[in-house]
Amino acid sequence: MRIAGAQVNLTVGDIDGNLRIILEAMERAEQAEADVLLLPELAITGYPPEDLLLRRSFIDENIEALRRVAQASERTAVVVGFVDRVDGDRHKDDSVERGLANGAAVLADGAIRGIYHKVLLPNYGVFDEARYFAPGRVPEKLWGIGGLAAGVSVCEDIWSADGPPALQAAAGARVLLNINGSPYHVGKGTERAALLAAEAQRSEVPVVYVNMVGGQDELVFDGDSMIFNSDGETVYRAAQFEEEHFVVDVEVADDEHEGGLVSVSDGFAKTEPTRTPEIRPRLDENAEIYTALVTGLRDYVAKNGFRDVVIGLSGGIDSALTAAIATDALGPAAVRGITMPTRFSSDGSVDHSVELAKNLGCRIDEIPIEGIFGEFQGALAPVFEGRPFDVAEENLQARIRGAILMAVSNKFGGMVVATGNKSEMAVGYATLYGDMAGGYAVLKDVFKTVVYRLSEWRNRDGEVIPRAIIDKPPSAELRPDQKDTDSLPEYDILDQILRRYIELDEAPDVIVAEGFDRELVARVARMVDRNEYKRRQAAPGVRITQKAFGKDRRLPITNRFKD
Repeated sequence: MRIAGAQVNLTVGDIDGNLRIILEAMERAEQAEADVLLLPELAITGYPPEDLLLRRSFIDENIEALRRVAQASERTAVVVGFVDRVDGDRHKDDSVERGLANGAAVLADGAIRGIYHKVLLPNYGVFDEARYFAPGRVPEKLWGIGGLAAGVSVCEDIWSADGPPALQAAAGARVLLNINGSPYHVGKGTERAALLAAEAQRSEVPVVYVNMVGGQDELVFDGDSMIFNSDGETVYRAAQFEEEHFVVDVEVADDEHEGGLVSVSDGFAKTEPTRTPEIRPRLDENAEIYTALVTGLRDYVAKNGFRDVVIGLSGGIDSALTAAIATDALGPAAVRGITMPTRFSSDGSVDHSVELAKNLGCRIDEIPIEGIFGEFQGALAPVFEGRPFDVAEENLQARIRGAILMAVSNKFGGMVVATGNKSEMAVGYATLYGDMAGGYAVLKDVFKTVVYRLSEWRNRDGEVIPRAIIDKPPSAELRPDQKDTDSLPEYDILDQILRRYIELDEAPDVIVAEGFDRELVARVARMVDRNEYKRRQAAPGVRITQKAFGKDRRLPITNRFKD
């Protein structure tokens, strides 16, 4: 069976744009004499469409687009994701009437030959599919494609050992075709590969997995489409985070199926074999994370209509890494750095920022804020009389900087990129309406220790982030001789505790039992718990872990439970 896949970058709600991408992929597959083309899950609408699914006009346009795709289909069978309408399914414990299904349409010769509805609806982490969709009911349905029995399924369906693909193989499928909208997190690629290889071995038929690429709000899709033979061996793997159209000849056992198939297409009598498929090497962890951050920022900026970005450069490592990511994502001409010193700024805060901007080739402007800070202090003096300099004055500097960044954004149209990391956001070491200001926070799900790791990785082929920035003790520089460690534990300890408390949901007693100081664990847990209100007001950012703030981790702000 000659199988084509379109690992493409789609946009939620851009039905016309997605349609153009789909039609182009169909032309490529037809020219390659592919028996079948696989496109990603919900390719027509983009994934995930979230509450757009509640709009009748959105569903109507998606169905009309499917008809147009079907009309354009020829001898190559096409499997494409879309939103289907189904009869309402009211349950005793569910007052919502769900009249939609996450569908995979099978098209050929100008018509819709059949439709498969996703059976297993993920409802954990970033997924809310049970909120919108009714589950499919005939998971073992088979399709006659290229003269062979094929099983078609959607994403989560293949994550269960006894899910729809296993049932299809038991019913006589000679190949399993699975379309996906599977977002990235660290380590997911190897997890997927092991799962898919196991399914191929168990079912003793080839497994084809096609995923999308690109950024969608907080989510990043890494592609990494794969094909496994009936022994569970990888015969093809696409690149990560890159669009790719591929055609692979897959050895499939002779079909002995006796009737009951939904006839789709007879395929092509191929004249020549395709070239030997590539097995692209998977990126190492640092490259993978960095590329995910670049992809997420690039697509958030482009898909939301911005041309460039504005970044406050403090001379610290977070803003330096943010600027490097932005330059790699958008090009140096699209990045504008602004350094805003006060009396508390070290000489390096400006000098190192200028050196960074020179290395990156991006613009940098210096806007001293000492005078503005003094004016604020003078205006507040009657109200603050008798009170010592404290966090109010510290945060005032951050808020002045935030206001300047937003003013430059308003004047020139660039989006402000916030520079805070996950460690800071976790414990509230960030200023509302100050350094948290921005349209996107690219390091929001990146712990401080990983910020250092990625900075070293970015410098692997030559110094881009100045060595002095990496080596200096981290400081907000909002009071004399300030260091982060005045308020926080050392980051290598803090991040270990945060990972356990936030990402693994371990109770403080469990963390203490793993060797951490009881008072320190209790202090960190208190900081995390009392700063939920700040995180709720933070900009969105790239998700790289299984427990990112926002969609993954959802806790009430008003909450008196203490563990």
